[in-house]
Amino acid sequence: MFQFRQSLAGAQLCFFCAATLLVTSRSRGQEPVTLSGVVTDSEGLPLFGSVVSVMNTSLASKTDERGEFRIMGVPAGFIEIQARRLGFAPATRTVEIKGGEKNDRIDFALTALPAMLEQVVVQRKAMTFTGRLAGYYERLQRRSSGQFLTREDFERNESVSLSQLIARSPGVHSVRLRSGGGAVRLRGRVCRPLVWMDGVPMPAGEVDLDAFPVGTLHGAEIYLGSTTAPIDYTAQQNRSSCGTILLWSRGRDTEMGRRPAGRSVDLDSLVASLAVYTSDQVDSRTELTSQDHLNAAYPPELYALRASGTVVAEFVVDASGRLERNTFAVVSTTHQLLSAAVAQALAQSRFVPAMKDGKPVRQIVRQRFDFGPRG
Repeated sequence: MFQFRQSLAGAQLCFFCAATLLVTSRSRGQEPVTLSGVVTDSEGLPLFGSVVSVMNTSLASKTDERGEFRIMGVPAGFIEIQARRLGFAPATRTVEIKGGEKNDRIDFALTALPAMLEQVVVQRKAMTFTGRLAGYYERLQRRSSGQFLTREDFERNESVSLSQLIARSPGVHSVRLRSGGGAVRLRGRVCRPLVWMDGVPMPAGEVDLDAFPVGTLHGAEIYLGSTTAPIDYTAQQNRSSCGTILLWSRGRDTEMGRRPAGRSVDLDSLVASLAVYTSDQVDSRTELTSQDHLNAAYPPELYALRASGTVVAEFVVDASGRLERNTFAVVSTTHQLLSAAVAQALAQSRFVPAMKDGKPVRQIVRQRFDFGPRG
């Protein structure tokens, strides 16, 4: 009798465990999912400021500068999700969100409506570098000797110490200092290289490179031999025989104009209230008076790198033919420096205002800027 009761209790316990596992597995299967993806235009350029929403819910997200969005708490099952942006045809898709998965992904490619102004091409003309970083940009452009770390290298590796980042260059290896800091040796030498910061030689002793956070640097040059470094950065008493490292810090001259001012008005509301017109609502569209009047300056560091790129900007031209600065926004860009250059150029430009019923009116426009020849 005791054995029967014991076996019955064990069976009840097993049944309870199985039921618990079943309920748990079902509840896990219905756990909300994080939905992410990218919104681009038909050419694959990321679209900033697009709204991606789960239909019939309050779940929504706006895309960042890379066109990426992230919506948390999306329920499992079949849902309708829509991506929309002013000036583009909205796209809606029905997808199945599978429970039990932590993340799911969906991408959108939106088709632009015919409201684009004539494309502007900004050519890479001969540039004379000036200021504190002139020599650095000239050498970066030539790349005749030495190895270079650029601003983008530092921004991609902000969690890495400077000694480790420099050690990724060919012919360089890192060493740890007794103080806990980091240094490097070039071409297998045991002697320390000569280090310069903004054109000033550092003390003759060992320099702790890790004392310089990579987030404070704009560029670096590494010269493995005593004869490859620029003549202005060699030293007497054979101090540069173990190699030379030139570090360039960020400053006002590197930060001004890196990012354009963001939009501070709601264009959707202005268009809905007819305070601003779209291209299909006017009798004649706004246009630049002349491309010669749009002088977009090529950013020097991108010029030195021979980098090409594209910016699609969106803004309002007022009834006097001027850009309304608080309406400027970047639809897509390949580099923030190019976005800032476009914003500054448009602020100086003149447009022929849009006309409606014989009167000049405000119009929202989009314009594409291509910097430099391709390839």
